[in-house]
Amino acid sequence: MDLQLKGKTAIVLASSQGLGKAIAVQLIKEGVNVMLASRSEEKLRATAEELSSLADGKAVYTIADVTQKESIQMVVKRTIEYFGTVDILVNNAGGPKAGNIESLTDDDWQDAFELNLLSYIRTIREVLPYMKKRGGHIINIASSSIKEPIPGLVLSNTFRTGIVGLTKTLSQELGEYNILVNTVAPGRIATERVEQLDQISAKNEGISKEEVKEKVKSTISLGRYGEPEEFAKVVAFLVSGANTYMTGNSFLVDGGMVKSI
Repeated sequence: MDLQLKGKTAIVLASSQGLGKAIAVQLIKEGVNVMLASRSEEKLRATAEELSSLADGKAVYTIADVTQKESIQMVVKRTIEYFGTVDILVNNAGGPKAGNIESLTDDDWQDAFELNLLSYIRTIREVLPYMKKRGGHIINIASSSIKEPIPGLVLSNTFRTGIVGLTKTLSQELGEYNILVNTVAPGRIATERVEQLDQISAKNEGISKEEVKEKVKSTISLGRYGEPEEFAKVVAFLVSGANTYMTGNSFLVDGGMVKSI
């Protein structure tokens, strides 16, 4: 299938590692020009060099802290300077602090709001003047907690579901401009973030990290953690020319882990 992505321009946030990097890799293989953004210049430089060797698409980067409005504005500004427009936006950010209602402070809540929800809102606002001219795709990365809350992650459970509300609302507001907005939610994908969560669970439960993994795998229909590449392929399809009529939806990439209907 021709995904009709060659020559398109994408911004992928938090893209120097993990799911963001996997998405950027998949897009550049399809000939997309990608603006990478994260806080680590060293990781960004290495990722840009790696991606630029993969296919026809070009990878450049901007150092950015997505909790800062000025950083987000700079990412979009430089994307326009390099490529002239923005066709695809992939909103992504690291996970918030683990904890329950009694262990988290007001500052923790504010930090999570700015990282995992406000950053998405701000970036969408910045790309709209360009997308409204010619249409586009926006993907908001969330978590399986949008369907089933994860114990010990009240911040994630709260703000990830906020992303779903944002996505559904914007799909209605932006449809007339042919801007398609969807949420994609990973289950247990083998990333550094999941590795950290497994380590926290092991400590809390007094068992080894390997035992935690086996316990989690037993709840997944496919019996294993997913690979970042598997998640990225779903995103690539949703932002491609093959998707012209799915908007406002939430897609789980979880190997059958979430049991809700």
